[in-house]
Amino acid sequence: MKASNILLLPGWQNSGPGHWQSRWEAVHGYHRVEQHDWMRPLRGDWLARLEESVVDADGPVVLVAHSLGCILTAWWAAHSANAHRVRGALLVAPGDVERPDLAAQIHGWAPIARQPLPFPALLVGSRTDPYCILERAQGMAQGWGARFVDYGERGHINAESGLGDWDEGHGWLQSLAQESSAA
Repeated sequence: MKASNILLLPGWQNSGPGHWQSRWEAVHGYHRVEQHDWMRPLRGDWLARLEESVVDADGPVVLVAHSLGCILTAWWAAHSANAHRVRGALLVAPGDVERPDLAAQIHGWAPIARQPLPFPALLVGSRTDPYCILERAQGMAQGWGARFVDYGERGHINAESGLGDWDEGHGWLQSLAQESSAA
């Protein structure tokens, strides 16, 4: 799969330079889906931007979502006529937008879409994620029909987690892309 067809979906406030998504973009040439407003995410706007990115891609895509990007992926898959263009998704540290403290900061994203995704997915969750307890991440994986990886005590699996280029996560992405290409 071409690097430009790997779509990076950062979460709320985007992914900074030390985040593994930004490092993958710089090292591997993956395509970041740029949102209109990273600080005040409007679900409809983010859905439209993802739809444009999938439709504009010159072939099938693989989604690489972090935090709110995971919630975006589920909502988009539930409503898009173009979900068949997605070959797989790596979903990392979903943000639990149904929690009152997050719902107050990120309006209009609850409830979380819980239908099975129409493409293979792997969800990686952490036992010490301040934005989503492990059991909720496991429940999202189950609802979405995604395989689940308990990644231990890694916080929000972001720059502060000290993952660098996160070779292990990139290996999972490559496996997912290869599995979906063979199907």
